[in-house]
Amino acid sequence: MTALKRNRAVVLVSGGLDSATCLAIAKDRGFECYALSFDYGQRASSELIAARCVAETGNVLEHKVIELNMAAIGGSALTDTGISVPEQESVGIPVTYVPARNTVFLSYALAWAEVLNADAIFIGVNALDYSGYPDCRPEYIEAFQTLINLATKVGVEGAVISLETPLIDLTKAEIIKTGAGLSVDYGTTVSCYQADSEGRACGQCDSCRFRASGFEKAEVEDPTRYQE
Repeated sequence: MTALKRNRAVVLVSGGLDSATCLAIAKDRGFECYALSFDYGQRASSELIAARCVAETGNVLEHKVIELNMAAIGGSALTDTGISVPEQESVGIPVTYVPARNTVFLSYALAWAEVLNADAIFIGVNALDYSGYPDCRPEYIEAFQTLINLATKVGVEGAVISLETPLIDLTKAEIIKTGAGLSVDYGTTVSCYQADSEGRACGQCDSCRFRASGFEKAEVEDPTRYQE
């Protein structure tokens, strides 16, 4: 008797709150999960420590960390130490936007998904409580799904690798409630744009503000550790 094929998913795991929740959702939906993270020259290297912890506690089948030198390109406060991370609310697209980051990350995820014969790619983008990045919008996700269908062997042969964005229409509070219901340990996650080497948050950047507000509105205890 032939065994049924288990659904496989590549899940982008940054070490932050959203990606940890996204991984938990993928697991809850019955996917065998493969975690993918990037050492891309980001300012907060403690993100990668958190990503490894999230992947380990999420019992993924494999966790790859790929090195990319996006700092060589610069253009973002997250990859260029000469650009300060803003600690006030920004107007328009903030300097923490990393040019083409999600396009680069999703391209690697797509390549691995093809190798694994995976059914889906999960990414924790959000278009409500977020910093206004253009590559987190539904229009972008729809466009990348079209690219997947056109640019892959499986797509040409009539199969589908689905780009899943389970958080895209949720508020930060709804994301936290969802994760809490799936027993996500948010104490291991790092969301801060300029966290220190121990993963302690600045408490001032956009990401810190969204995170703190989300825990307050969700009425869930906030385990975030802050710098003195």
